[in-house]
Amino acid sequence: MAIKDTPEEWTVTATATPFTGNKTSVRTDEVVMPDGGTVKRDYQVHPGSVAVLALDDEGRVLVLRQYRHPVRQRLWEIPAGLLDIPGENPLHAAQRELYEEAHVKAEDWRVLTDVYTTPGGCDEAVRIFLARDLSAAEGERFEVSEEEADMELARVPQDELVRGVLAGELHNNCLVVGVLALTAAQAGEGLDALRPADAPWPARPFEA
Repeated sequence: MAIKDTPEEWTVTATATPFTGNKTSVRTDEVVMPDGGTVKRDYQVHPGSVAVLALDDEGRVLVLRQYRHPVRQRLWEIPAGLLDIPGENPLHAAQRELYEEAHVKAEDWRVLTDVYTTPGGCDEAVRIFLARDLSAAEGERFEVSEEEADMELARVPQDELVRGVLAGELHNNCLVVGVLALTAAQAGEGLDALRPADAPWPARPFEA
C-alpha cells in the first residue's frame, strides 16, 4: 500500500458559520460517521498560506522574530503570509512575502513541502518554498505595521536551527517543518530534485 494522503469527503447534512472574522471564519458541520450517526465538527476556515525558507550561499536561513499574541511568545519564524487573493499563484505570494518582510529576492525557487497546519481544527494549507540565490531587493523597503513593525531579522546557520528545533527551543510550524525538510532533502536526492515552484497544489488550486 502506498503511504499517501488521499482526497475523501464524508456527507455533511447541515452547516453553519457562527463566526466570520477579517480573514478567517468558523464553520460547524454536521458530519455522517461510518456507523451512520452524525456528529458536529467545528473548524476554522482559512484562505491558505505560503512560507519561504530562504537559504543563502553560506548555509544560513533567513529568519524573523515576531510577537504572536495567541501563544504569548516572540517566535523565530521564516517569512510567511496569507493567500489573500483567491486563486493567486502561491509562488507570486511567496515572492511578495520575502520582499515585504525581508527586502530580499531570490533567483531559484522550488517547493520544499506542503502541509496542513492543524487538520483536526483548521483547513489551513501551507506551501513552503525553498528560495536560493538571494540578493537585496531593489527600491524602497515595504512599510510594515502592527506586530511586524517590531520584527527582528537574522541569518542563522541551518545546523543551529536544527539544534534549536530538537531542543524544543523553536516552535513555529513553518520553521520547524521547513528546516527539517531541508535537512532531509539534502541527505536524500538533493535540493535540485525538489518539485518545481509551479508544481500543482490540490489543496489550493491556482492559475499559472
